[in-house]
Amino acid sequence: MAGHSHAKNVMHRKAAQGAKKAQAFGKLIREITVSAKIGLPDPAANPRLRAAVKAALTANMTRDTIDRAIKRAVTAGQGEDYEEVRYEGYGAHGIAIIAEALTDNRNRTGGDLRSMFAKNGGALGETNSVAFQFERKGVLRYKADIASADAMLEAAIEAGAEDVESTEDVHEISTSVEDFAAVRDALEARFGTADAAKLEWWSTNDIKLDEERAKDVMKLLDMLDDHDDIQNIYANLEVE
Repeated sequence: MAGHSHAKNVMHRKAAQGAKKAQAFGKLIREITVSAKIGLPDPAANPRLRAAVKAALTANMTRDTIDRAIKRAVTAGQGEDYEEVRYEGYGAHGIAIIAEALTDNRNRTGGDLRSMFAKNGGALGETNSVAFQFERKGVLRYKADIASADAMLEAAIEAGAEDVESTEDVHEISTSVEDFAAVRDALEARFGTADAAKLEWWSTNDIKLDEERAKDVMKLLDMLDDHDDIQNIYANLEVE
């Protein structure tokens, strides 16, 4: 299988060092709320909610907090109505950035991000202004001790995955969008709920920057990560 590592790419910065626990919990609760509203409120019958709950438990959120979030999501008149919005733009040095948000005020969030991009040598663009530089992939991640690299590779390929990359910490399985659900279900039946199971944006052509120039981009990425509405960030940045 291909040996290219996506671990070095800039993504999933909500777990970055220094992130506030309360803010991280807020983002997890928001994902749980949206997942429960758009599907069944039962994690066993709602794969997205199941993944959200697993992420929350991994972050040491209590089961009571999770259950309350699900209950609010399905109780009329309670909880905010969040909308999924994808923002795209360019940071310093031409780095393409995709930020996925869950917001109850698209205008507010868009205005905030436009200001952040402008203040950091970039520009917020229209939808699909940078998405062509990324590929949509289904991705599952399991802790490395759940299975050997060979066992995970065999199971994933048998289930229809495109690629598997195993490190000392994690197994990362990638699939096409079309095969994602089938691969997820097959692997969860064998190994249990994945630590992460979602659709992601993978860069098709990374731009390499030295550490000094990369700081210009990282400042913007950190600001985006600190915004309460932003759930996921992807960039075609590779730091040399």
